[in-house]
Parts: sequence; C-alpha cells; structure tokens
Amino acid sequence: MKRRRLLQSGTLALLLAVRDLAGAATILAVRVWPAPDYSRVTIESDSALQFKQVFVPNPPRLAVDIEGIELNPALKALVAKVGADDPTIAGIRVGQSAPGLVRLVLDLKQAALPQVFTLPPVAAYRHRLVFDLYPTQLADPLEALIAERLKDSAPARPTADPLGELIARQGQKATPPGAAASAVIAPERDKQTYMSAPAPAATDRLIIIALDPGHGGEDPGAIGPGGTREKDVVLRLAHRLRERINDSSVNGNPMRAYLTRDADFFVPLHVRVQKARQVQADLFISLHADAFYTPHPQGASVFALSQGGASSSAARWMAERENKADQIGGLNIETKDAQLKHALFDMSTTAQINDSLKLGGAMLGEIGRVGKLHKGRVEQAGFAVLKAPDIPSVLVEAAFISNPEEEAKLNSDTYQDQVANALMRGIEAYFAKNPPLACKRNT
Repeated sequence: MKRRRLLQSGTLALLLAVRDLAGAATILAVRVWPAPDYSRVTIESDSALQFKQVFVPNPPRLAVDIEGIELNPALKALVAKVGADDPTIAGIRVGQSAPGLVRLVLDLKQAALPQVFTLPPVAAYRHRLVFDLYPTQLADPLEALIAERLKDSAPARPTADPLGELIARQGQKATPPGAAASAVIAPERDKQTYMSAPAPAATDRLIIIALDPGHGGEDPGAIGPGGTREKDVVLRLAHRLRERINDSSVNGNPMRAYLTRDADFFVPLHVRVQKARQVQADLFISLHADAFYTPHPQGASVFALSQGGASSSAARWMAERENKADQIGGLNIETKDAQLKHALFDMSTTAQINDSLKLGGAMLGEIGRVGKLHKGRVEQAGFAVLKAPDIPSVLVEAAFISNPEEEAKLNSDTYQDQVANALMRGIEAYFAKNPPLACKRNT
C-alpha cells in the first residue's frame, strides 16, 4: 500500500511537471532598438509573459525576472545585440536564476527612466514584453539646429566682441517705426542667431522644416511584394530631402531640416507632433509609401487634415491604417504622459488646415511633373500625425509600395532624387506665396 501511494504521488508530480512544461512560454524573437531619445528591448513570445522589475540607480541598471520560461538561445542572443554605439544600454546579462525563472539585467550608460510593459498580439507580432529606457538628460534638438547653423556660418575672421560690432552696425541704420528684430526660436537665443547671420534678412531667423519618416523600429509599415519595407524607403527619402533643405534658404534666411527619427526606431504618433512643436517647425511633412490589398493602385498622393469627414473612402481607409502605427510599433498606453499629449489632437485649427492645403497643393503640382498621381487634388482625413495646431502639416505618399513597379521605383536612387527634388520645389513654391512670419511662435 505504501509503495502504491509513492508511485501515485510520483506519477502526479510527473504529470504536473509535464503540464507546466507544456504551458511554458516559448521565446520567438528578441530585438534591440537604440535611439537618441530612448532605447528599446523587445522579447516576443507565443504567450504572455509574467515579470517583476527592479531599477537600481547606482550604478544604473534594470533587473527583470521573467517567470515561466527557460533560458534558450534566443534569450542568450540578446547579449550580442547591444551595440557599442547604443546611447543608453551598456550591456545585457541574462541567466537562469531558478527553474522557470530567467533574470535579465540591463546595465545602463546613464541614468534613465524605465518603462516595462506587455503588448497583445497585433499584425505579424505575437505577445511582446517591452523595455523602454528613457535617458533623464537629453540634448535640446533646437539648440543642435542652431549650433549647426552657427558652425556653417562661422565668420572667417574672429572678432573680440561680435555682438558689440553687430549692435554698432544696427545702430548706423534707420529703424522703421514698429520694426521688430526677431531671431530664431526663443528670445534668449536672439544674440546667437544675429551673430550667425552674414547680413540681416527679411525675417532674420532660421526656417525649420520637420521631416517625419513614417513607421520605424517595431513598425515596418507596409511591405511590398518584393519584401521592401516602407520604413526603410521613406527614411532614405527623408535623408535626401534633408540635404536639399539644408542647402536652401527663404528670402536669404537659412533653412534646416529636423527629422523626427534619423534611424530605424519607433516614434509614437503624438511624439512626432510633439517633436515638431518642440523645435517650433514652420512646416511638418510626413513621408510614407502607400499600400493597398491589391497590386493595381499606383501614383503619389498628398493628404491634409480634416476636421470633419474624410474627402473619400480611400482617404478614410488610409488614415485608419496609418493611425494604427502606435498599436504595431508598441505604445505604452498606460503612460499618463502620453495620454496628456494626445490632447494636442483636439487643437487643430481651420487656419492650420487651410495652410496645409496650400502646402499640399504646391507639392502635388511638383510631384505630378515627375510621376503619376493617384488623385489630382489634396485629400483630407483624420490623420493623427497631422494634428499639430500651429504648423502647416501634410502627409505625402510617394508611391504604392504594394504595386511591384512602384516598389522598384521606391528602391531606385533616380526616383528618390526626383521625388526629393519635387518636394523641395513644392516647399519653395509654398514659401514664395506664403512667406514665413518674422517672429517665431513660442507656444
């Protein structure tokens, strides 16, 4: 009888172990996304992971215990995925701390605010456990643009007191009543701006164009029949357009391009808007490559925001698809800060939309000179990324990546150059009829 009981208990323990093993999550993939704003680590699994986290400030590191898994080659591969140029993560250590318990330690290069959260299955992804590490100290992107301009326009002959010389020169000129000397972005930077300018111009300031390459990181965007990813081709287009903008000026005032992402990482939609407003951009241009569920549609499109309904069913479908980027890219919806920033989406104005339509019309006319147009007019829909209340904003679909011929064009340097040139001409045509204001907005 005693032996029978022992056998029964042993059988029960074995059955429980098999059940636990069968219910354990399987790690499918691990990814690391370094970026200036934050670094992300993603663990994808076939079922939701349970975890506990501890952040140690000195030296800064994040320890995460993941329950119900065993250490496998995919998890071990995390160690080698951290690059030396990662601005936040110094390295990752991983080990089996107990049966069914794996500990990850992320050693950091600087103080950071961690966010650890899970994402349910969406699109091609299964369950994801995400670690977002936000540095507590970030460079001011506006100061970087101004410093770049100062470096480019540095005088050949250094002066002991350049500000004094500028004031003396200005004092020799008659100042019209009510004339205001305004500079770049904020009053405290006026001195730097005047020092950088070779001669006072109509507005005497930097003209900033925010370029927004769509998607990125966890969100590949649309994928063409040949495997081309939207996030890659629009980033290349943004780099080309940036070169042209940085070599241009408006009425003698230098232009500078600011990219919402300059590499392969995910930026939530509301953060794209926030970034453009942070540098007080004069224009916002979001770059994309259309996709449809059939390979036949073709041609470029330009969209502006609509306060009401969409201008067509296709425009509404396109906006709904683009607005899902946060779900695919992986937004931490529990972050209160993000919820507050979404309030910006209710601040769009009629004036902003009218200016956006003017910008879109100028661009559409130029794009039509180098390729086919899907629609001959600027369409409107509720694109979340276009809802900056004080910046004329358009979304450009350069071509249909779902069309095999247009996918090949998007991968062509010739077509990319043609589109970048057309967009640049559109920007210049818009400013020719709508000169930028002399004073920057400080909202």
